[in-house]
Amino acid sequence: MADTPDSRILIVDTDPDFLAWAAGHLKAPGVSVVTSERAEEALAHYQKHRADLVLAEVRLTGTSGIELLKRLRQNDPNAMVILFSGIASTSNVIEAMRLGAYDVLGKEKLPYELRTVVESALRANESRRVTRAQAAEVPAETIQETIIGRSAPMQDVFKMIGRVSRSDAPVMVTGESGCGKELVARAIHKFSPRTQKEFVGINITSIPDNLMESEIFGHEKGSFTGAVTQRIGRFEQCDGGTLFLDEIGDMPLAVQSKLLRVLQEGEFCRVGSNQVLKCDVRILAATNKNLEEEVAKGTFREDLFYRLNVVRIHIPPLRERREDVRMLAEFFLHRQSARRRGGPTMRFTDDALALLEAYDWPGNVRELENTIQRACALCNSDVLLPSDIPLGSTGSRHGNSATTVTRMRDALMMLLHTAQTTPDMELLPWVERELSRMAYRHYEEDVGKTTKLLGISPTELQGNLGAPAVKKVAKKAL
Repeated sequence: MADTPDSRILIVDTDPDFLAWAAGHLKAPGVSVVTSERAEEALAHYQKHRADLVLAEVRLTGTSGIELLKRLRQNDPNAMVILFSGIASTSNVIEAMRLGAYDVLGKEKLPYELRTVVESALRANESRRVTRAQAAEVPAETIQETIIGRSAPMQDVFKMIGRVSRSDAPVMVTGESGCGKELVARAIHKFSPRTQKEFVGINITSIPDNLMESEIFGHEKGSFTGAVTQRIGRFEQCDGGTLFLDEIGDMPLAVQSKLLRVLQEGEFCRVGSNQVLKCDVRILAATNKNLEEEVAKGTFREDLFYRLNVVRIHIPPLRERREDVRMLAEFFLHRQSARRRGGPTMRFTDDALALLEAYDWPGNVRELENTIQRACALCNSDVLLPSDIPLGSTGSRHGNSATTVTRMRDALMMLLHTAQTTPDMELLPWVERELSRMAYRHYEEDVGKTTKLLGISPTELQGNLGAPAVKKVAKKAL
């Protein structure tokens, strides 16, 4: 069943029929299965022999499955545990995942999901073990760079930053959303003679049009409703430094003309004042729009465009520089590890890094950073697997659990046939009972459809469903 030789599985449940079925169901070359009906006995076995995977019922006699999970993880922070229950409450599911369970399954799903989930867990456990054994120690020094890339396009960007940082020329930074335009602007300021002065960034789209002029140039007391005090604008705030105008393509035309005056003359007036103020500010701008098209449409001033577009630095999207993904991902992962209090340094498996490098990243570096942060928040181990990394709008570890009628029929019949042809007849009771209950619920208590699917009589269905359903089944069968 598993790729890993000599995989050890420990199963804990108070139902001997289930233990017999599960042990037989998971039996395979290279896999040894140990069963136990008591949590204390299972814990003692784990402490002595360890196991690659522990499967435990939530509702155990004495020590619960939740408590067993807690004690296993305290004893071994890397313990791989799957809990299952016939009726798993919301609080049990939340608590189990909080304590580091690999998964929590409904017991009625085990006949057709158990083998798949167990194989996934064993592969994950082996990948993490190998990664821990092979990974080098993380360097003690912290990563200082905030703009990262080894690809040829990014090396060209770095060279351009170095060239333009020596001058005061306006720079236009272009690129898709999330590719790091503000980081480039900050790097230009950092390596410029203005580095000791202030860097001020404004996102144009976050400021209402009627407040844009006041935000940038400041205002006098009483100049408009709500102006109860004098306020200095961004130009005054960063005098001698650098002003970064992000999403410049969304600036209102009325404000564009006043910005043009500052670029031409180095002077401006606060809103509500005739006093001319001088300023020494370097302008950096960024946009994800095509400003040439905006100029043609009349939504952006042509003269302002040429004033801002003295030097242009274009940042390519992440999908065009995939060789940078690994370096960026490891940087973000180290940063997340540093924020975890007392936790081990986190690592990627090679397969996880390959998955990241193959993805197109429509949201660019910002999406990559958010994905790593989300993966670290949801992962219950110090090693990230491909299944721990939610790409795009997905985030499910095992995919959609909805079962179509066809899939359910095929799975039930295959499992029932397997059980019926197994020489060890003690495997049959739990299988027949659970499959009967599952099919009965699926067909909304339709006895005819259930018995036809399973190939059993209404009387046999009665026995499988248990005493509470006997009268109902008998009545519907008439």
